Order: sequence, then structure tokens, then C-alpha cells
Amino acid sequence: MPDQPAHPKDQADRFARARESQSVALLEDYVEMIGDLHAELGEARVADIAERMGVAQPTATKAISRLKREDLATSRPYRGVFLTEAGTLLADRVRARHRTVVAFLVAVGVPADVAELDAEGIEHHVSGQTLKAFERYLANVDARGRRR
Repeated sequence: MPDQPAHPKDQADRFARARESQSVALLEDYVEMIGDLHAELGEARVADIAERMGVAQPTATKAISRLKREDLATSRPYRGVFLTEAGTLLADRVRARHRTVVAFLVAVGVPADVAELDAEGIEHHVSGQTLKAFERYLANVDARGRRR
């Protein structure tokens, strides 16, 4: 039986949610990168952020301006970019989600290098309900995905 075409409003709602998710994913990537740079280098300069994100410095500056408007980051002249408390909490949540998604993918047989790449996209779009299901699954299997 063929699928029924979606109602135009339902389609529009799905596309709007997808665009919003992509926008949030970008913020999450930046806060995670800023946190990683602070942990690794002790600072997060715009040039380093841009290089690691694979974008031009003006693009990184624009994203950082958005982080500042969202109260996720601050910056100081000649001192780089810093996460606010909210930014740090978000970066920690994103990192934890990433680790869970990678562990789940590896447990179901995805090679670790592929799991890392795939998790970069999945981590931003996985629902809390799905993430909890991944965690329940992982609690009942070993590192190779075998039932305990």
C-alpha cells in the first residue's frame, strides 16, 4: 500500500523543524569546539576556532556573535572566546550525547572510525527518548555489543 502524501502544512512543519535543528547543531558544534580548545590549549582564539571548524574567520566571528547573543559565550579583546556557564553545560551535554551515540553505533557493529563520523550528525538530531533507549541498550551489553 503506497504511502499517503503528507499534508502541505505537515511537510512545512517538518522542514521548519529540520532547519531549526541545523541551526541549533551549529551552535552546539561551536560551544563544543570552544570547550575542547580551552581544554587542549588553555584558550579559544577565533583563528583556532575557524581552523578547527573548517570555516573562514569572518564565519566563525559571526557564529561567535550568535553564541554571545544566546548567552553561551563571551569574548575579551586579545583574550579569545570563553563559554558562559550555560555554554559550558551545553558543551558537556553535546559531548555526552556524542559519546553515547558513538558507543551505541560501535556496539551494533559500526567500525569506530565510521561511528565517530556518523555520530557528528546524529548527535544533534537524536531525541532524548532515542538517546535513553541507546543508554538502556548499552547498559545491557559489553563493549562488543554482546548481552551481559
